[in-house]
Amino acid sequence: MATKNDERVLQLKQVIDKKKSALNGSKKFTPLTNCVLDLEGQKFNLNVLQSNDLQLLLVRLNMYLMSAKDLGTSLEISGYNIAEWITDIKCKIEIFEYKRKEAELKALEAKLDKMLSDEKKTELELDEIAALLN
Repeated sequence: MATKNDERVLQLKQVIDKKKSALNGSKKFTPLTNCVLDLEGQKFNLNVLQSNDLQLLLVRLNMYLMSAKDLGTSLEISGYNIAEWITDIKCKIEIFEYKRKEAELKALEAKLDKMLSDEKKTELELDEIAALLN
């Protein structure tokens, strides 16, 4: 017999499932560059930078891009067009954001699982087993 809280927990789990499916699959990083940016005497490896470092680097590169456009010139850094660096950095930031959202949803789901009553957990497990046998 399910309690009122069990029903609410199951509804919230459905919301989490919808949000999980709304996350458009695992992001895969296929770089346009070699991911090692040499800028102003510093080397930045995109594969080891954290999200906030990538965002700062993105802002710096965007400043260069805007200046290059204003001057009517194209700009290459470390052998790649600046737009390619910006694309790679944006993709890495998107991957960080995807992983953060995914971890957040998993944590919420784990909390909800703990909140289910033992009776409801048993009922759900029995339903799952019955579905497998049919």
